[in-house]
Amino acid sequence: MRLARGVSPWLLPTVAATAATALLTRRDRRWALAAVPLSALTGGMLWFFRDPDRTIGEGRVLSPADGVVQSIDPWPDGRTRVAIFMSPLNVHVNRAPLAGNVTSVQHVAGGFLPAFNKDSDQNERVVWHFETALGDIEMVQIAGAVARRIVPYLSDGAKVEQGDRIGLIRFGSRVDIYLPEGISPRVTVGEKTVAGVTRIDHG
Repeated sequence: MRLARGVSPWLLPTVAATAATALLTRRDRRWALAAVPLSALTGGMLWFFRDPDRTIGEGRVLSPADGVVQSIDPWPDGRTRVAIFMSPLNVHVNRAPLAGNVTSVQHVAGGFLPAFNKDSDQNERVVWHFETALGDIEMVQIAGAVARRIVPYLSDGAKVEQGDRIGLIRFGSRVDIYLPEGISPRVTVGEKTVAGVTRIDHG
């Protein structure tokens, strides 16, 4: 199973602790009290940090995240924001919604409210801008109460193809994408999305 880039600081200490307590259990079975929950934690983290290959979908704008559409909001400048909530059970790797060039990757400090909170757009976040065939596309990775680290895989000037892996939010949170003026969303609130597969714009 392929694992996401950027998980080593979280995963390796857990794996090491699991291995150490498993060895100690051979000498003293009381160590099983620690080995069993650590083994379960390791298994859970391997699941959380999976990074499956995908057959990229068709459409002008594809979902950047696995999750559920939390809200669809018209923006004052004519764009439409589609917010996708990522639970801890979703794949945490985010993908490029369109092909183009990365023109900006900006880290913004903030809080750690639960991602379903209406004020979570003030949380710790990374703001992306892509120059695409549809013009400038903005995407925002938002950390939540549990997810306290966003790991971008790319920097300014990088070229991306639609569906390329672009970054990781550890343990789930929220991803917002802003559809340009004149482009309406194809998805609805409550609909499940798959990164790099689900089309989110109307043709």
